[in-house]
Amino acid sequence: MKPRGLAHELVHERELRSLIDEVRRGQLPRRSFVARLAALGLGTPVASALLAHAGLAQAQPVAYKPTKRGGGGTLKLLFWQGPTLLNPHFGAGAKDLEAARLFYEALARFDADANLVPQLAAEIPSRENGGVTADGRSTTWKLKRGVTWADGKPFTADDVVFNFQYATDPTTAAFTAGQYENIAKAEKVDSHTVRFVFKKPTPISWRSASVALVPRHLFEPYMGAKSRDAPANLKPVGTGPYRLIDFKPGDQLRAEPNPAYREPTKPFFDAVEIKGGGDATSAARAVLQTGEYDFGWNLQVEDDLLKRLEAGGKGRVVASPSGDAEVIILNMSDPWTEVEGERAHLKSRHPVLSDKAVRQALLLLFDRKSVQDFVYGRNGVATANWLNNPARFNSTGVKNEFSIDKANALLDAAGWARGTDGIREKGGKKLKLVFQTSINPVRQKVQSIYKQACGKAGIDLELKGVTASVYFSSDVANPDTYGKFWADLEMFASANRQPDPDRYMQSWVSWEVCSKANKWLGVNRSRWVNEEYDALYRSSEGELDVVKRAAQLMRMNDIVCNDAAVIPVVYRPSVHGLSLNLMVQSSGWDAALANVADWYR
Repeated sequence: MKPRGLAHELVHERELRSLIDEVRRGQLPRRSFVARLAALGLGTPVASALLAHAGLAQAQPVAYKPTKRGGGGTLKLLFWQGPTLLNPHFGAGAKDLEAARLFYEALARFDADANLVPQLAAEIPSRENGGVTADGRSTTWKLKRGVTWADGKPFTADDVVFNFQYATDPTTAAFTAGQYENIAKAEKVDSHTVRFVFKKPTPISWRSASVALVPRHLFEPYMGAKSRDAPANLKPVGTGPYRLIDFKPGDQLRAEPNPAYREPTKPFFDAVEIKGGGDATSAARAVLQTGEYDFGWNLQVEDDLLKRLEAGGKGRVVASPSGDAEVIILNMSDPWTEVEGERAHLKSRHPVLSDKAVRQALLLLFDRKSVQDFVYGRNGVATANWLNNPARFNSTGVKNEFSIDKANALLDAAGWARGTDGIREKGGKKLKLVFQTSINPVRQKVQSIYKQACGKAGIDLELKGVTASVYFSSDVANPDTYGKFWADLEMFASANRQPDPDRYMQSWVSWEVCSKANKWLGVNRSRWVNEEYDALYRSSEGELDVVKRAAQLMRMNDIVCNDAAVIPVVYRPSVHGLSLNLMVQSSGWDAALANVADWYR
């Protein structure tokens, strides 16, 4: 895998992949790898970048590793978007899902190299161990024995089956419903064996494996329409390494080691505290400069500032390759008019953005290179694609172009004429649009860059900033969540945390449209609908040929990007701040806290 910025310069791709594989297997020393790249005309910085991108950066020497539970003091985590609930099935915002992972575990998690690692499962199903059928129609998971929930109740196959039923009940309105897509049923084979039967052959044998599981005995009385009333939504009882002490939504969470945790030597901290609120910059300072906190989550901060803060010597920035992308999406429905008692109803059409010429002009007016050069630096790579990484899914079918002149010409040809105030209008409708995002210095700078360019084409952008804890909330009563999207454009980071982008590509299927019926937890927030895209997605679910399936996924990317329903900004590594003595194997392919049981000081 190579950094995308080098895509057109590295002509010996097969040889490079082979060399990286030799380093990974321990067959080729790093010094020899650097020498071999020098022979190809590539220097040491390129070699280091390639190794880091492949998750093979030289590890720091470790003088100590704990062998018993506790002893690490309090692990202090700073989440500038404070968690508001602790049910992983409702974790539409990453902050809620992250906090829930202190308590809840999945069948498996993804490590830094995007490999599945068993968590509640005894092993990863495969053709070799009989867990995956040759026809791709079912997967059988064997569960670890002796696992209990924090209240002492046993974890069994009944819990796994229940989570499937709970998430797929439409009246539950679970964010995780899409992760069970194409699963017809979950069958209990015996007390510690579960079989997932697919509706049709699927190339994803591990489908739903990374869903954090909740206990049947506490959530079954709150199935369906009563799901938001469960006390355990705020008082988790999981199988994970920690148990809850107290929780103040959006503010503070405290936890202690779970005495029922199956690994007697873990976890390695005496307590955990999550502090919510503030902003990404203050979080970076609190970890990198003052050393107040051990971990700062999701440091979306200008790279120059991060470098200056790192120089203080209290902490370090860790960036892990992922498929996450910062994007601007366009509202295809009308957010200003109610239809059947609902704003931005799927049956409505946006009065301005339904004109493709306007969408294409907005696409041409976004200057990705300036955003990368002057805002993101090493924390974001300019891209015109929705789907970025793993590299085998990177499409070349979308043009990355910035041109104010072409945008003006498009709008002229489409009949959008400038008024006396310089703002274009047509048929009594003005090109005045509300552009919202969370309050964050990086995002506000991107908003400003975009507003300036749009102004040169006669489009007036009204910039709106929403407190992050509100913007990314799943609170159905709040009008300013990014799920409701009661604005014309909005920007956020779209998380692609699995090496297969199946779930990620559901963001544009018609059945995932955000609506009142699913409590605005559908992942299609744009309300964009395209029959060809839907058909391709359904076909990709059952395509067992990996080459054909990759082509389908790239074609889906091209359809939505070329229709200008989305304006990709940059693709982003997973960036966190760590104190110098906090040892973490960071993965960009799963929740940051998915392996918190292994963290130590």
